[in-house]
Amino acid sequence: MVVAIVSAAGGLPAAAGDSNGNFQIKAGVSGVWTDDETKSLVTSTGTDLLATGAHASTDDMTLPTLTLTYFLNRNVAVELFCCFGQTSIVGEGTLAPAGEIAETWMFPPILTLQYHFDGLGAFRPYVGAGVEWIHYFDSKPGSNGLGAVAVDLDDSFGFALQAGVDFDLGGGWSLGLDVKKVWEDTEVTWRFADGSRITAEHDVDPLVATANLGYRFNLADLIGAP
Repeated sequence: MVVAIVSAAGGLPAAAGDSNGNFQIKAGVSGVWTDDETKSLVTSTGTDLLATGAHASTDDMTLPTLTLTYFLNRNVAVELFCCFGQTSIVGEGTLAPAGEIAETWMFPPILTLQYHFDGLGAFRPYVGAGVEWIHYFDSKPGSNGLGAVAVDLDDSFGFALQAGVDFDLGGGWSLGLDVKKVWEDTEVTWRFADGSRITAEHDVDPLVATANLGYRFNLADLIGAP
């Protein structure tokens, strides 16, 4: 990711880097910690498995991420943050012996509207609010400890809050730290060979912390506009 941003920046004119430009690209590494909770776990016959002590959790992740930020003016910006990642759902409580009960790939973009504070020299803190949408794909029953033949996860949508800071290195380059908290849930359905199923309502509520390298410039310099 860092190589990609350096290569992209190298394709710009020598004077393109601008610490006050209207566009910024950041390549980073993010840790994702889920504060998740199983809200319901019901079989197709209506049995409440939560009452038996069964629940599940989502594995934490570390993954490369890319951020695109467009500055509407000196203080207000729109940011699109994204990545691809793979995670697992693991049985807990009375489901613990089943181990991994699902695995899935996800595409989880976060769109925020930000306010950037100025007047602090090289330090440029900001806050933001927006939404995250998670698209789950290529979902599988994992190690199949539950005995399911298929698993489906509904796409999730939730509210996001953000806070971060960029440290300006000059010439458009920066180092940054960013934290996002999202509140959202999904529905997970396990299907079995006999036609039965188990359906879970599951809160995901991830905390995403990112360290990044950024490059800021004016879009006109990139597209060659006068």
